[in-house]
Amino acid sequence: LSPQDQSGPFSQCCSTSGAALCIATRALNHRKEWIMKKLIAGAILLGASSMAFAQPGCGVGAMIWKGQSGIAPHVLAATTNGTFGNQTFGMTSGTLGCQTNQSVQSMAMYMDSNIDKVARDMSRGSGENLDTLAVLLGVDEADRDAFRKVLQDNFATIFPSSDTTSGEAVDAIVALLEKNESLSKYVAA
Repeated sequence: LSPQDQSGPFSQCCSTSGAALCIATRALNHRKEWIMKKLIAGAILLGASSMAFAQPGCGVGAMIWKGQSGIAPHVLAATTNGTFGNQTFGMTSGTLGCQTNQSVQSMAMYMDSNIDKVARDMSRGSGENLDTLAVLLGVDEADRDAFRKVLQDNFATIFPSSDTTSGEAVDAIVALLEKNESLSKYVAA
């Protein structure tokens, strides 16, 4: 081995264990770095592809890339909305392409300040904050058990990650309730 090969982090390896072991150690470390780079690239691609299929809903991003199809516009719209956090504002003010009723706007404002408490109650299927959502949406007493069950059963859809914003959670709740025959009337625009 040349003197420059015997310097740096492997110098002790090369001087005490022999050249063959030193070369094997270097190859193993190079392989570990290569695998780590591939894992990171895979995680980035997976994240980007999941964002690409998420509908950006309303907000500045959805308005900028309105009418465009494909992965890139979807990712850019969702990223713009996520970066600027403008969906909740649009929902509460009825601007930025957000069409919601007053009850949904009230729920969105409540979610802004209480998202962690609502998530906790929703995961349990009961609680003061979940009841508050029902009241804000005007859910009749007769429909409240169904309301709680739908939200609890779909908790992972409403809160897919710990980074879920209140706007994303409200969008998911509205989408779920719109699909439910007995609960859709509470979120009709």
